[in-house]
Amino acid sequence: MEGSGGTYNSRTAEEVFRDFRGRRAGMIKALTTEVDKFYQLCDPEKENLCLYGLPNETWEVNLPAEEVPPELPEPALGINFARDGMDEKDWLSLVAVHSDAWLLAVAFYFGARFGFDKEARRRLFNMINNLPTIYEVVTGTAKKQSKEKTPNSSTKSNKSSSKMSRQAESKPSKMPAPKEEGSGEEDEEEEDEEHGNTLCGACGDNYANDEFWICCDVCERWFHGRCVRITPARAEHIKQYKCPACSNKRARA
Repeated sequence: MEGSGGTYNSRTAEEVFRDFRGRRAGMIKALTTEVDKFYQLCDPEKENLCLYGLPNETWEVNLPAEEVPPELPEPALGINFARDGMDEKDWLSLVAVHSDAWLLAVAFYFGARFGFDKEARRRLFNMINNLPTIYEVVTGTAKKQSKEKTPNSSTKSNKSSSKMSRQAESKPSKMPAPKEEGSGEEDEEEEDEEHGNTLCGACGDNYANDEFWICCDVCERWFHGRCVRITPARAEHIKQYKCPACSNKRARA
């Protein structure tokens, strides 16, 4: 499934969800890791602009579709007009809320177009509902919720994970204490459960054991290395990591 004017071959709830997830990932990039570019494109002097998420995990700011009625539901119109009249965080949060509404509209438009029955609609909604909303990712609500789910885990213990590692702050490494017999598997399961509630600040997906993550030293959000283009080798030489959003905020200030 593509954007306006595309060919629609999808027929299952799972395929519509993949389309939803791709569009969502693109819009999250616009409002987080690529927010500086998004901010510049939303010039209030231009005509009514919309933020579109595309199935290939990219985004674009463009004029609304000319045809009436449009091929797909249209996102919120004129997001650029409010840019300079609001606090930046409030403006991004507002765009995020409207983006969530648009994504749901597109997903269930496809559901109606493809004749989904009650069970297919339920599956589609459940898959969508298992992901945090764009608003939750942008405002950090998703991160707070994940912390509430693991009240016994501390930020420092999470940051010491080998897979989700930012660089040590010039502290000497300590040899791990010997584990009691039979406790190893339980500890690993507990650590996986704690990390599984952590969400990437760029794409909003959950932590996975086989992926490299890095934490921003400013906002303390975690990111997939691939989402912010940081490799484990490059991370070895970073003393204090700042995510793209935090770096862009400092540049504008």
